[in-house]
Amino acid sequence: MESHVTQISRDHLDDLREAFNKIDIDNSGFVSDFELQELFREASFSLPGYKVREIIETFINGDTNKDDKISFEEFVSIYQELKSKELSETFRKTISRRDGIRSFGGMSRISSEGTQHSYSGEGEYALCVLLICRLFSHIDAHDLMAGKPHLVLGLLWQIIKVGLFADIEISKHEGLIGLLSDGEQLERLLSLSPEEMLLRWVNHHLQNAGTSTISNFSDDIKDSRAYFYLLDQIAQHEESDFKMRVKIDMSGLNEHNLDHRAELMLRQAARLDCRQFVSPQDVTSGNSKLNLAFVANLFNMHPSLQRTQINGLDGAHFEGETRVEEKTFRNWMNSLGVAPYVNHLYSDLCDGLVILQLFEKINIPVNWKKVNNPPYPYLGGNMKKLENCNYAVDLGRHLAQFSLVGIGGENLNEGSKMHTLALVWQLMRRYTVRVLSDLGDGEKIGDLIILNWVNTTLSQKRKDSQISSFKDKLISTSLPVIDLIDVIAPGTVKWDMVKRLEKRVMDEDDKLNNAKYAISLARKIGARVYALPDDLVEVNPKMVLTLFACLMGHGLKKVNH
Repeated sequence: MESHVTQISRDHLDDLREAFNKIDIDNSGFVSDFELQELFREASFSLPGYKVREIIETFINGDTNKDDKISFEEFVSIYQELKSKELSETFRKTISRRDGIRSFGGMSRISSEGTQHSYSGEGEYALCVLLICRLFSHIDAHDLMAGKPHLVLGLLWQIIKVGLFADIEISKHEGLIGLLSDGEQLERLLSLSPEEMLLRWVNHHLQNAGTSTISNFSDDIKDSRAYFYLLDQIAQHEESDFKMRVKIDMSGLNEHNLDHRAELMLRQAARLDCRQFVSPQDVTSGNSKLNLAFVANLFNMHPSLQRTQINGLDGAHFEGETRVEEKTFRNWMNSLGVAPYVNHLYSDLCDGLVILQLFEKINIPVNWKKVNNPPYPYLGGNMKKLENCNYAVDLGRHLAQFSLVGIGGENLNEGSKMHTLALVWQLMRRYTVRVLSDLGDGEKIGDLIILNWVNTTLSQKRKDSQISSFKDKLISTSLPVIDLIDVIAPGTVKWDMVKRLEKRVMDEDDKLNNAKYAISLARKIGARVYALPDDLVEVNPKMVLTLFACLMGHGLKKVNH
């Protein structure tokens, strides 16, 4: 045990002790296994739930005193073992530490002035060299200690890149979903590299600022224009309960000398604690690597998109839409009689059983001999659930031909909102389309066929509420839905309960009342509707599609009878 502790610096050990004491609220000197995930979070070493469960199972197996409690020394031992395995995480922590930082010049002669890179004290230097050599096994430690420039600079860039790019992904920042373009599929966004994601993030801010976008981090940023507007957007939308909001001085854009302008821009970046990696000359020369590092650091420090407008939806709207979808999906699953009953969308699906039942509902055969059923064993139980989730993703990818880029069984097992919703939406859509296909003598029913049916049905009774797409803003009034129900089931609608447009406008309260009435009517006539009133008011195109599809199914069923 002592050998593990002595490898951690005294300051670091004190940090771990402070984190441990925060969780050990009764000062017993122990924490329980279920508190381990929170303890890692306090120690700035967050781990996914499945990983923590694996650690707990391993710990219980090796717990010599069998008290199911974790002492500080045991925690340090676990922590040290994890740190030795997670090299990239070690690099990221080393790079981002702010205490005890030493500075040295840039990666090129032109950037050696005014640019700061970082490494920690001598005690950690040898450890860093050792870790580098383990990561890049073809590099000899003597080459690094000798300071061979091409090796040192190349490796330094790779290490910095690993650390800076570690969190630039949707699984770490689900708000990045807001970068989806109109009509773009989620899997496209999931497939972007960190560099491409950063470029889209920058352009998102530039579009909000009403200025030209960029296509690279070299020529397009030499005049510092994009950086000024990016910093201004970040400052405007920065959320802080304890700092005065920074107001970016944009007057530097009037400076004609580009080197001087870049210096003025970096002074503004410093006000956001983000003057790292570039000098004015690195900006004006278009050093792509260093400018990419500069932007990555900006993102890591200020990633939020919550307060910016995203395709007509703000962040609160997006979160609200997600909550509405969750309830819709639960209603749909439970109406199909899945077991167990789904109360919580993510945690109740984490063993894969409900998802596998849904595959059967869309005629995808499930080999139940390969499925692990409860009760699950205390030791290794989560592994059984993970196997189910892996099987579910395999069925979706290969038999159902779903688009599941970037989605794995571990995402479902951990209860990732984004990945679970992506799969469940495709299941629900396939189910809806299959029902329509059954009514249409096996003909495959696509989105355009549903849209054309809606407009044709409305026009037959001279209704003027036709829609151009499932994103049409007129849907927010629910008038197209109510008119369609009136055509399908004449005499059902009580028109004195319907709010009408006044000068082509309807207030939010009237929209909600119409939506509630429309959903109520749909269910009253026997349509199996899973959408909610908020789906109509907010024009959630996915749920609007399912609503019209269900009404189409009900209408076709009446015609067939």
